[in-house]
Amino acid sequence: METKQDQFHSASPNIRRYDLDRLRVIAFAILIFFHVGMFFNHWDWHIKNNVITHAVEWPMRFSSQWRMSLLFMISGAGVYFALGSRGPAAFLKERFIRIFIPLVFGMFVIVPPQIFFERLTQGQTYGYVDFYKTVFQFVPYPQGSFSWHHLWYLVYIFCYSLLGLPLLLLLRRYTGFTQRLAAFFSNPWSLIIVPVLWHVGGSILLAEHFPTTHNLVRDWNEHFHDFTLFVTGFLLCSQPRFWETLQKHRRLTLGIWVTLTIALYAFYWTVDRDMDATQWLVYDVIKTTNAWCILLSIFGYGYTYLQFSNPFLRYANEAVYPFYILHQTVIICLAYPLINAPVHWFVKFIYLCVATFLICLGTYHFLIRKSNFLRIVFGMKAVKRQKTGESVEPISSIS
Repeated sequence: METKQDQFHSASPNIRRYDLDRLRVIAFAILIFFHVGMFFNHWDWHIKNNVITHAVEWPMRFSSQWRMSLLFMISGAGVYFALGSRGPAAFLKERFIRIFIPLVFGMFVIVPPQIFFERLTQGQTYGYVDFYKTVFQFVPYPQGSFSWHHLWYLVYIFCYSLLGLPLLLLLRRYTGFTQRLAAFFSNPWSLIIVPVLWHVGGSILLAEHFPTTHNLVRDWNEHFHDFTLFVTGFLLCSQPRFWETLQKHRRLTLGIWVTLTIALYAFYWTVDRDMDATQWLVYDVIKTTNAWCILLSIFGYGYTYLQFSNPFLRYANEAVYPFYILHQTVIICLAYPLINAPVHWFVKFIYLCVATFLICLGTYHFLIRKSNFLRIVFGMKAVKRQKTGESVEPISSIS
């Protein structure tokens, strides 16, 4: 008898994976809190509040382990479904329209205000018009004013989709190979240990020489990890057995990451430690295992409990791309006047989170979704008339 999962995967390529939709919305929603937090913590960012604190870093350390990894895996899953509903040429055209055009628009319209306010905090006194002229000098940030800033994710998935397409097509075609992979990784310890060793080994070879910069041509350690996660997300959707394994062992992976998270906070994240090379290796293994088990647990529980739709999901799934493009610029524009305001940092934090959400929501609801030009430059499909039904596009507009 065919199982529910078999029916799910053998259905039309236009079937939606509501669990992945929901996880994608959640991951992007966390971005607002995360980037607001960057205004108040000790980590390097574009502008800083007059009072910074370690307190906001504690929850940020947890989410920073897996948030972008989750998005790269969901993006890979989206490519799997996209290639099931269109050929390679149509797929590449869709990538150009839905990713490259919003990226270019963002680099010339959305990102420059972030650099402008950063320059003001560095002592510049020019107006925005004079500043904006420097964008067209095309000198890369930070020396110049030409940058993709938080839109680096679009650059990376665009390149991975194009350059990785031959590999992805092969994986989609040769199901025997992916079936053997699914059988091998049905053992939970193989599922945990092998990817951890792969990622830790890559870090040992690459991290020291290629620290993360989001410079596309020099970010090889980041590419190693992000492209691996991208392909992993693609592979997960190639066989129902992968999802059955995640579902079956979700409690095990949950228990592992809860235990390791407690250990990380107790021994590393809330205390100052001087570590030698061996201790750094131990820390890297613990942190990588923790992050990987978080991802496995999230997908396992999502597959079990989140495979349903409702009007909120349909609305949020379309809105999330414009939210992503807008949010960091909105945060910085709102935060700059507050830098020296005599208000407790937590009050500023709450204000920035709420105001950013409301401005992004209002911009999307009343402007972007009603204009075909704005829909295109914010990565949405142009429509002849506003529809209340859900799109049949697989998973996401930025998959």
